[in-house]
Amino acid sequence: MQTQKINKLKLCLAILSGLLLTGSFPKPGISLLVWFALVPFLVAIRNLSPKRGFILGFIAGLVHYLTLLYWFVYTMHTYGHLPMALCVFILILASAFLALYLAAFSATLLNLCAKPAICIFAVPVLWVSFEYMRSLFFLAFPWELIGYSQYNNLLLIQISDIFGVYGVSFLIGLSNAAIFLAFLYLAGKDWKRKAVTKRVAVGSISVFALIVVLVLSYGKWRIDSIDRLVCSSPSINVAVVQGNIDQAIKWNPEFQRSTVKKYIKLSLLSKADNPDIVVWPETATPFYFLYNIGLSNMVKKGINDTGTTFLFGSPSFISGKGVVEYYNTAYLVSRDGKVYGKYDKVHLVPFGEYIPFNKWLPFVGKMVEGVGDFKSGIRGKTIQWGDYSLGLQICYEIIFPDLSRAMVKNNATLLVNITNDAWFGTTSAPYQHFSMAIFRAVENRRALVRSANTGISGFIDPVGRIIKKTDLFKEAVITRSVPLMGMTSFYTRFGDLFAIVCMFATAICFVLKYVYNIKLRD
Repeated sequence: MQTQKINKLKLCLAILSGLLLTGSFPKPGISLLVWFALVPFLVAIRNLSPKRGFILGFIAGLVHYLTLLYWFVYTMHTYGHLPMALCVFILILASAFLALYLAAFSATLLNLCAKPAICIFAVPVLWVSFEYMRSLFFLAFPWELIGYSQYNNLLLIQISDIFGVYGVSFLIGLSNAAIFLAFLYLAGKDWKRKAVTKRVAVGSISVFALIVVLVLSYGKWRIDSIDRLVCSSPSINVAVVQGNIDQAIKWNPEFQRSTVKKYIKLSLLSKADNPDIVVWPETATPFYFLYNIGLSNMVKKGINDTGTTFLFGSPSFISGKGVVEYYNTAYLVSRDGKVYGKYDKVHLVPFGEYIPFNKWLPFVGKMVEGVGDFKSGIRGKTIQWGDYSLGLQICYEIIFPDLSRAMVKNNATLLVNITNDAWFGTTSAPYQHFSMAIFRAVENRRALVRSANTGISGFIDPVGRIIKKTDLFKEAVITRSVPLMGMTSFYTRFGDLFAIVCMFATAICFVLKYVYNIKLRD
């Protein structure tokens, strides 16, 4: 069978899919687009060889990630002080790396899916498999998996407490496959030279519709049941402080005192709401807390004046035997200045908080302030606070589902995300970052509190409702009551079992096809 070549139309269809995928995420966040975003791409590759499908998949992925992650350039140029040309080159390099996953999806689909009827499940299974692979290894970057586009679709995302975000991604892949097969039938087109029958087209749409009905029914039932649990659970008042400190001056020693004063002043405004705990953002104290005595005492006095417990971010270090280890830390401090506990960031930002392969890349500098590479903390560690435990995620740790899950398995009753998104400016990144945090609440059935230096800060309840959020680059103090939940979801117990099953199913299909080809040659 002779496959088609890549022509201008196919190229345009691949580019269109890349743009539709990006359009489904914040900003602009037209979440409806993702339900058919892959259809133009699937039409383009339908009769290509795996090799040519790989190329077209790479192009679609490159367009998607270049437009989704454009903010890389702003961040690296503004705060990394890198030349614009180098920033663009790094964006292209990172986008090309991520595009390889879509390219591999395309080649694998063309390799394994010989008949149209197989596509209805091959597309979502393969898509989830490669999304999950993107979350593995030390350069993992599962930023805006397609399931995250539905963060505002409350009924739909409830399945995340079973399947994680990958369950939503699967459903979206299923939608694209069903629409694609229906289009081929109506247009009289084929898949790999095999006609799409009416039975296959109608069957695909029916399967998708049935699964959607089941998912939405589960969502309605689950929201009602979790709401009842929330009503019977203990709760606390949490105040979130958004200081809106300019990143350009944040680490300047001349502004350290004024930064602390600002956070204390804002925190005192929350006294009228009687918060049980006040949460400041990541590195809200831009100095080594407990080491810089003057500024540390200033913070402790502010805590005492506010009259409640504080949780805030600060760099920290441990020295011994001639070696100094630096950490990105969150401290929980009582009103009398006693440190209840601390959490050290586990998943560090490559080239931001540490340099991968620094033995071979000594010329590459970090974009964050501080001395030396940061070290990782203990995965799953929580901070004990009276009878309850707090699960902390610092900055982009919130995009890694397994970190939140590990904390809830370690009895965390509340999830807290402290971050500094000032790096992103007014680009799409702060909105994208916030949207992913919602899934951590739903997956583990925990309320989530988020405090960001320049926004977006807010409160998310255990079913994923955004109870309150702040605007970007505004000073803000907001207080809300949040439940302390003790239940354990299926996802918390078993993690990404669904995604792993999809990945193993893909591997088994490869093996079976390899064995089949050997028998044919014999």
